[in-house]
Amino acid sequence: MLVYSSAIDLSSSHLRYLARHLTARRREIGTRWRRIAPGRQALLVLAHLRCGDTYAQLAAGFGIGIATVYRYIREAIEVMAALAPSLAQAMQTASRMAFVILDGTLLPIDRIAADTPYYSGKHKRHGMNVQVLTDPFGRLLWASPALPGSTHDLTAARTHGIVDALTEAGRKCWADKAYQGAGGSIRVPVRGRRLKRWQRRHNSTHAKIRCLGEQAMATLKGWRLLRKLRCSTNRITAIVLVLHHASA
Repeated sequence: MLVYSSAIDLSSSHLRYLARHLTARRREIGTRWRRIAPGRQALLVLAHLRCGDTYAQLAAGFGIGIATVYRYIREAIEVMAALAPSLAQAMQTASRMAFVILDGTLLPIDRIAADTPYYSGKHKRHGMNVQVLTDPFGRLLWASPALPGSTHDLTAARTHGIVDALTEAGRKCWADKAYQGAGGSIRVPVRGRRLKRWQRRHNSTHAKIRCLGEQAMATLKGWRLLRKLRCSTNRITAIVLVLHHASA
């Protein structure tokens, strides 16, 4: 197999942040020796998450076995997922803001046609539904665990307790038409074809505010592994959120 050097479009702060927590993890469990140092392990994990490099590619590039690559990546994701903010913590952060933006996205997965619960009729493909909360500037605050792609955005928001959490916190939230009927503090555009002038102006203003949340989606999709998942997103969405905050 041919091996060559490559680059990852991330700052060194990502690497230092992850390496620091991996070092603490090794001290906690009393690891005496590893094939590669924490910094190299962090680089391996970032190459997998950001570039989507396979276990075989990473094993060849770092001179270790495929099973070792799997263990190193799994360990790093578990460490970082434990640091990810909960919905309650995200609500505390949001309390200092004028409003938040709620949106859902479909993370494509590798599934067959028989896996009906994972098929999204809206996107015409298999995937996992992930709910995202952002601040008024489009920066990630919280990403939910994944649900099957056939789950409606409003159902997903209620399942995760987002609607109740926003209502209890009294925090205004802008969302799209998929959350029609959510109630509470969630504001959605006016539906219908023949809208009055003030309703069209309302929808236009609403769209200008809500479109900032698309920046958070771009941040998620910037991690190439999330563009075609072949594993669970329950921990990966968390680690992406943590690394995003580490670079802020």
